[in-house]
Amino acid sequence: MARTPPEGHGPVRYGPPAPEPGLPVPRDLADVLAAAALRTPGEPPGGGPALREAARGYWRRRGLHGSADDIAAAPGPQPLLFALLAAHGGDVLMPRPCPAWWTPQARLLGRPAYRVPTPAECGGVPDPYALLETVRRVRAEGGAPRLLLLSVADDPTATVAPPETVREACEAAVGEGMHIVSDETWRDTLHWPHDTLLVSPAEMCPDEVTVISDLAGALLPSSWPAAVARFPATERGAALRAGTLDVLTALGAIVAEPVAAAAAHALDEPAAVAARRERAVALYARVAAAAHRAVLASGALARPPRAGRHLYADLGPLRAGLAARGVGDSMELEEYLTDRLGTPVPGGHRFGDELGALRVRLATAPLLGATAEQRAASLAAPEPVELPYVAAALSDLGAAFAELR
Repeated sequence: MARTPPEGHGPVRYGPPAPEPGLPVPRDLADVLAAAALRTPGEPPGGGPALREAARGYWRRRGLHGSADDIAAAPGPQPLLFALLAAHGGDVLMPRPCPAWWTPQARLLGRPAYRVPTPAECGGVPDPYALLETVRRVRAEGGAPRLLLLSVADDPTATVAPPETVREACEAAVGEGMHIVSDETWRDTLHWPHDTLLVSPAEMCPDEVTVISDLAGALLPSSWPAAVARFPATERGAALRAGTLDVLTALGAIVAEPVAAAAAHALDEPAAVAARRERAVALYARVAAAAHRAVLASGALARPPRAGRHLYADLGPLRAGLAARGVGDSMELEEYLTDRLGTPVPGGHRFGDELGALRVRLATAPLLGATAEQRAASLAAPEPVELPYVAAALSDLGAAFAELR
């Protein structure tokens, strides 16, 4: 039987990075980085003892117990996921849409990757029935689906999957013999933490889930690349970690010593780090909520943002107004809104959505101000959306959407 090519299988192309924080580097993190700048030994592949122990403590405080020997670190999420995929083998399944940086890692390995629709209430986690149907179809065509990528707190949709949805998807995947990689980069950026229940797949299926996190999500500046992975405390988990370290070693993918020191400090979550993170999350939550209102007022659609520094808008209801401007797909929509708003607005095709769907990811960081001083003032303001430059940016966003009606 001829095998259907997986969606998106082809050349590796540039994809948009995760939304930038847009805020000044915290002074205590900068001091730790500077103090480590003259160290010469360097980190070993997978991270040194201090970094791995800090990651172990970070996950222990979130109910995921284990040993520092279950942890591996890399200079950013891309090499970490690449090494993990190379070590595991098999075809990869991921939700539609998904983070833009996932698919290129599978492509670089020549690994088939298949997208699975998500339920109506959230992104990041595949619909369990669609997952089972995709597994059945891929196997019938000679494929070997062995790995599922998901994200409970999701980029690009900014949603948080309900625990029952996560449980059903994980049970379906494990029942089909698949290992799960849970990207929890955005778990510490919940906009309403007291009203949002986030449950890690590793709590539900501890022996079948590897957790990864890009520390740029909530703890480090994106220019200081560091990511960590927590493998299951099983023989299979140890073998997967060992294979991942082999690939990281071959790539020379080692966390820089000063960045490792800053990462360990951030993962320890001292009071200053935790307080700064809470202020930043509260800021993004307020601005994202205001941006969401502006999008809905135009007649476009968007799920309420619950995590992260962005929201995912569907301009399908504004298709006629866009067509009048020569915009008929998400690639043209990306070009139009990037030019109109003066900031990158990646289209849904970057995240695996259909090209004909008029969807975009809107970052909130550009709304916080044009200078470091303005962004710092936004962080300190009790009502940041009332600052003149934030209000003006939100007004321009609303006008760009409203003029399409």
